[in-house]
Amino acid sequence: MISLDKAVIIIPTYNEIANIEKMLETLHRLHPALNVLVIDDGSPDGTANVVKNFQKKKENLHLIERTG
Repeated sequence: MISLDKAVIIIPTYNEIANIEKMLETLHRLHPALNVLVIDDGSPDGTANVVKNFQKKKENLHLIERTG
């Protein structure tokens, strides 16, 4: 069984500004060492900006921004 600190949770997003903050906080609360990768497909609502702000506090949070 893989250790959770070596696992990666991948979250694809598009216009998830209403949900992403709660999702990231919940994952961090459940297992702070869990690696999270958010892949945002050019959300016009600013989802990627919320993730970028969280990255300042959480070193195991990563973001890939795509245009589509």
